[in-house]
Amino acid sequence: MSFFKKLKDKFTQQQEPDASPEKYKEGLAKTRVSFSERVNNLVARYRKVDEEFFEELEEVLIGADVGVATVMDLIDELKMEVKRRNIQDSKDVRSVISEKLVEIYEGEDEESPKLNIREGRLNVILFVGVNGVGKTTSIGKLAHRLKQEGKSVLLAAGDTFRAGAIEQLEVWGERAGVDVIKQSAGSDPAAVMFDAVQAAKARKTDVLICDTAGRLQNKVNLMNELEKVKRVIEREIPGAPHEVLLALDATTGQNAMVQVKQFSQATNVTGIVLTKLDGTAKGGIVLAIRNELSIPVKLVGLGEKMDDLQEFDAEQYVYGLFADLVEEA
Repeated sequence: MSFFKKLKDKFTQQQEPDASPEKYKEGLAKTRVSFSERVNNLVARYRKVDEEFFEELEEVLIGADVGVATVMDLIDELKMEVKRRNIQDSKDVRSVISEKLVEIYEGEDEESPKLNIREGRLNVILFVGVNGVGKTTSIGKLAHRLKQEGKSVLLAAGDTFRAGAIEQLEVWGERAGVDVIKQSAGSDPAAVMFDAVQAAKARKTDVLICDTAGRLQNKVNLMNELEKVKRVIEREIPGAPHEVLLALDATTGQNAMVQVKQFSQATNVTGIVLTKLDGTAKGGIVLAIRNELSIPVKLVGLGEKMDDLQEFDAEQYVYGLFADLVEEA
């Protein structure tokens, strides 16, 4: 249980009531109940760690939407580690699973990836994603988060096609206390981006967050529109956008993987914002995205409150999955 002990010691030192580990614990409750209970039931039924044990563990992981390719990698790693450590008791495998989940996510990087925001420049974050995934909500919450950190923020209402999209962004702008650059409904999104960049430059803004359309007449039109928006930003600010964040609804499970592939072709996605993680029992999609598509999850939505959009942290994620076992350690 050494890894659980490590997590417990690390996170019990954080005394703040709104500390991220607690948010992960609350936000991953549905996944934890489903995943941990199944792992515990498996461990209770198997005294020995044999081939049948690993076959059932495969099913548990696939059921949590970890993804078939990722599960196969994980099982191979587990088998080698169990053999190397000469683990006989199935209870001891739980700690190894948690270690390997963190390793699969982090790879060679010890730290989870942060947003590419630097001091002394206008940082441009382009949000993309289909309608209904929580894109506008995430923009509002990120604006609030950045403002709390002392940064000046401006929003660009680039989704000019969906009815009510501009007004929705304005509501979030008011909540976060930041201005929204907009034009009338049906306007050219690229023209909105041009105006927003000029306004952000004039005001010496730290971060410009740009909303975009999630649906047009067809997928080709949508992707062409996103490419056009991106070109305008690049022309006005060389090297921008500094982040292209794809908002995905965690409750859609493996369908989210298809969206990642489609949007990556048009916009070179640099990170994922995984929304509604608190609403699904299949939170393993985080690992599938990272391992199979090599795109980091940078932000996760763990609830409805303004401060429930958190930077993704692999150890805190695993803590959320195994919190009950961690507390027993």
